[in-house]
Amino acid sequence: MSNGGEKFGRIAAAFRKTGVAGFAAILRAFARKKRNAGAYERFVAGEFLNDAERKKMRDEIEAFEQKPKISVILPVYNIDEIWLERCVDSVRRQIYPNWELCVADDASTKPHVRSFLEKLAAAEPRIKVVFREENGHISAASNSALELATGEFCVLLDHDDELAEDALYFVAAELNKFPDARMIFSDEDVIDTQGNRTDPKFKPDFSYDLMLSLNMVTHLSCYRTELLREIGGFRIGLEGSQDYDLALRVIERISPQEIRHIPRILYHWRAVETSVAASRGAKPYAFEKARVAIADHLKRKGVEADVIEAADGLNRVRYPHTRAETSLIAVGEEAHFDIESCETIYVAGSTQLAKDLNSACERATGDVIIFVDHHLAPHTNDWLAELASFALQKEIGAVGCKILRKDGALDETGLILGGDGVVRQAHHGYPEDANGYFFRAGLIGNYSAVSWRALAIRKEVFESLGGFRADEFPNDLFDVDMCLRLWQKGLRVAYTPYVVMQNTREWRREISSREAAQLQKMWPLETAHDPFYNRNLSMDDAAFDIEG
Repeated sequence: MSNGGEKFGRIAAAFRKTGVAGFAAILRAFARKKRNAGAYERFVAGEFLNDAERKKMRDEIEAFEQKPKISVILPVYNIDEIWLERCVDSVRRQIYPNWELCVADDASTKPHVRSFLEKLAAAEPRIKVVFREENGHISAASNSALELATGEFCVLLDHDDELAEDALYFVAAELNKFPDARMIFSDEDVIDTQGNRTDPKFKPDFSYDLMLSLNMVTHLSCYRTELLREIGGFRIGLEGSQDYDLALRVIERISPQEIRHIPRILYHWRAVETSVAASRGAKPYAFEKARVAIADHLKRKGVEADVIEAADGLNRVRYPHTRAETSLIAVGEEAHFDIESCETIYVAGSTQLAKDLNSACERATGDVIIFVDHHLAPHTNDWLAELASFALQKEIGAVGCKILRKDGALDETGLILGGDGVVRQAHHGYPEDANGYFFRAGLIGNYSAVSWRALAIRKEVFESLGGFRADEFPNDLFDVDMCLRLWQKGLRVAYTPYVVMQNTREWRREISSREAAQLQKMWPLETAHDPFYNRNLSMDDAAFDIEG
């Protein structure tokens, strides 16, 4: 189907399902996509470095306390010379000089590859090349390149991609600011055969639950070399998702504080016919191997879960539904949830809502507490069990879900901090079935906070916090404050799109200036910059629009 036909099909389906509102949401999505494409063109134009900026970076490099050697790991196999040359040139142009390029040719059959690499190694002492005697595929070739590495850190590069000229400068700068870092990743985009840059991935800081849904690290990725050798390098048999598997095995050995994110486009992913950057169907086996890597990772951690296919061939971790005792706390005098499987406590909405919810929790007897606004109607019968399955995970503090507006468009997928409103609703106004920015509406992931309107938490965790801080946040933002305290305790706040709740009336979050000021006072760093929202995206709302 052509792009035009596909768009018409989506519009027609939305109109049949949700009428004029769904039609309007689709039109807004198309307008947003076009607007962001133009904004990114302007963004790219503003990124080009001039000589003065390059000199400034070189002066800063001279002043670095640490100048670590960075080994660029490059497996090569039968790639067209034009792309290999551009790939290598992107390393040779690096502003940061303390690098080495470690190339492993995986027994290429095209004669130009060997001759090109031999000339390259002869001309540049920082380039090392090994020619493998037999083809072993990308994991084996990457391991051969890794054997050549003498740098303290390794950066991974594919043979048809390019590094931004300041990529290694920013990596070295990050290592000087955070010398305990053991893993670094950056934002990335796609570059076509004409050199046009599109489809930027402005990522959140490290999000473990999103990482189990898709490889959010991908490119650029940098690891401490000794750590890669400790885990045995790339795993044979995971070709297609070998980088994903590598990252998961690294994550098991380090703390989240040792993972750094550079919110800058440092890597350009080449869109050629054989690349997933051009077509997600180019390597279908990669998606299957990804699920193997995730399942193996969870097994090593002792986590019981199934890993199944999700939207666009990506991944869903499904935790078992147990018979844990659940207490439902429903807000609203006229609330009626006739659910025999759990205790239900009704709370009248008031201007002392946090205090009322704390009181209800004291009476609750369940292992898991689920708060719900009576103006929300669930779309599925297993919503309680699904929320509880997340809340019962020992590393998860709280979980929220997808909430729709009355008209069927997305109301929120989580809460984002910052901007004039202090708290904003992620993906507000997107179509109901939209994957959202970087798939964050359609996949399990993390946000700084989720709304109390549909939130699950273990009772023991809630009690360990002392409940909601009702004195500071009597009627609003008590949920945000609680979620931030969970992160502070090392517990994650998760979002699942597999529970969908819909407003039965028009609803808008109204935040008092007093409580907003109180949140900023108590959480100045988090409200100044939300780690789960990229600073290159607009702060005007939570629509993930590109600044530019």
